[in-house]
Amino acid sequence: MSWNPSGPSNNQKTNTKAQYGFFDLLKKKVEIYVFIDPLCPECWSLEPYLKKLTIEYGRFFTIRPILSGQLATLNKDKFDRPKQLKQIWEKTAKRTGMSCDGDLWIENPISSPWIASIAIKAAELQGKKAGRRFLRKLQEYLFLNKKDVSQEKVLMECAVDARLDIEEFKNDLYSNSARKALQCDLKLTKEMDVEYIPAMVFFNESEEEEGLKISGLYPYDIYVKVLKQMLQKDPSPANKPPIEDFLSHYDFVGTKEISVVYEWSIEKTEKEMKKLRLKQVVEKVPVKYGYFWRYIQPNNRE
Repeated sequence: MSWNPSGPSNNQKTNTKAQYGFFDLLKKKVEIYVFIDPLCPECWSLEPYLKKLTIEYGRFFTIRPILSGQLATLNKDKFDRPKQLKQIWEKTAKRTGMSCDGDLWIENPISSPWIASIAIKAAELQGKKAGRRFLRKLQEYLFLNKKDVSQEKVLMECAVDARLDIEEFKNDLYSNSARKALQCDLKLTKEMDVEYIPAMVFFNESEEEEGLKISGLYPYDIYVKVLKQMLQKDPSPANKPPIEDFLSHYDFVGTKEISVVYEWSIEKTEKEMKKLRLKQVVEKVPVKYGYFWRYIQPNNRE
């Protein structure tokens, strides 16, 4: 079932000032399946919205990343395909504000796209959080650093950065467990008729109700509206954390991500980050389009 933009009816809405209680935290009411491909620049562009949704309403849902495998054959066969991919990445970066360096496809093209997906499933065998950390690092290496994320050497670097057990990861990378886990994701993609990525499918705890599917990139308030429709109530967003806490938690974030989460303009975001840079809280990292910011641990500051 796809999303109905009319939203919940008035009698489904509850007082917007009602605060969440103990049971909201005890049992998450909604599960969100996020269908992505690690090589997809639009999936990378979803990151700011997922961060904001988690901060404001994460008490109500859990996120389950699903690898769709839809881009796995992108760079095969056609001679002119690298140029096309470079253009797609560059246009996406300019449109969304999340930097993607399309020169990768000319200088260091991905040799075997499937391996990146299998590596993510191998990382997930060390736990959901480990899997998400690895996915994020892989995307950073790919979109920002132009690394071929199908090479074992690069995957090992990602694993170190994601604080994985390296020996375990190396074994799992070539295991049947990782391949089977990826096959399960591909099967789920087919069963849910996901034809365009990124896609998010929202499920609530009621087994009778179908999920709500939303395909493509949308403004943030659309995701909130869908979530509230699934919750059948209208909760207030949680307070945003102090910016230093946000940076400490995520470690490495883009100007666009900070701008979306804190509802600041790009100019204001860069001004605020300049202040933190002078205080040696962050390091400024130039990328092809804009900047990323790396948190400096207090004991590493001069």
